[in-house]
Amino acid sequence: MGDRPVLVCTEAEDATADLVIAELNRRRVPVVRLDPGRDFPASAMVAARIGAESTSSGPGPGAGWAGRLTVGARTVDLSRVRALYHRRPSPYPAAGGQAARFAAQENRRGLGGVLGALPSCLYLSHPQAIARAEYKPSQLDAATRAGLRVPATLITNDPREAERFCAERPAIYKPLHAAAYEVDGEPAGIWAAPVVADEIDGAVRHAAHLFQARVPKVADVRTVVVGEQVFSARITAPPGLVDWRAKYQSLVYEPVACPNEIRKALMRFLAGFRLNFGAFDFAVTADGGWWFLECNPNGQWAWLEAAAGLPVTRAVADLLENGANPHD
Repeated sequence: MGDRPVLVCTEAEDATADLVIAELNRRRVPVVRLDPGRDFPASAMVAARIGAESTSSGPGPGAGWAGRLTVGARTVDLSRVRALYHRRPSPYPAAGGQAARFAAQENRRGLGGVLGALPSCLYLSHPQAIARAEYKPSQLDAATRAGLRVPATLITNDPREAERFCAERPAIYKPLHAAAYEVDGEPAGIWAAPVVADEIDGAVRHAAHLFQARVPKVADVRTVVVGEQVFSARITAPPGLVDWRAKYQSLVYEPVACPNEIRKALMRFLAGFRLNFGAFDFAVTADGGWWFLECNPNGQWAWLEAAAGLPVTRAVADLLENGANPHD
């Protein structure tokens, strides 16, 4: 491919990535889509090189990885990838015994390692940065340091500490990770929910639990940051609903301006994790205060663009199209 392509790493069905790819196609920006865990090595092949040959001077210092990545009938020059959009790639499959587990780890560290070390490539965002930022304890610490208001929070597996915390204030419980969960064989979400001291029992000992002071909110805000562009939508849910994600069909959206001090804090937060994207959730109180709840470093936004009229697709495409300066 003559021009510098954008590489989109995501699963086969990803409506959010589809929007971005369509916009890049409209702009005539070359795009190659790859799901590493599914496509490699079945329909993809990599040949990446680095380092000088012992018999010649080889490439100059700092040249980085070179070579090719072939996906189906398309071939990418690894040294010319302008941006990598790390959306939601499938995990490398490890089912099938020891050999399959070994191959999965080799593929993740081999192909995944090369894709994470491309020269002159902008990452939206880097896979390792996304992984670091997914830990809620790190998020809450970073938010506090960035100057955002964070509700009193306890992480514990001590039932007495949990009971004491919930007795001292209105509290909620929320999972530390939105992992897949099933009830009676059907997928089910574990939403943030109110909890009182009388509900705490010895089962708390079996895992780390996150308890948090319940913010007396009048609305929620989701703020999506793409590079230096910030988009916010106010979300109004039915009265008494703690987690708006439990009632998508009952929500009202409207675009709102992000306060300047919040915007600056978000930029500090993202810079600390070296992220180019973040989907932030805030609880808004009657006095206009924004309370940080969490950041999804690779969160969904397509539905919000349509519901609140936020041009996030354009912002993502802008960042990917501009990519990184190969001379930086």
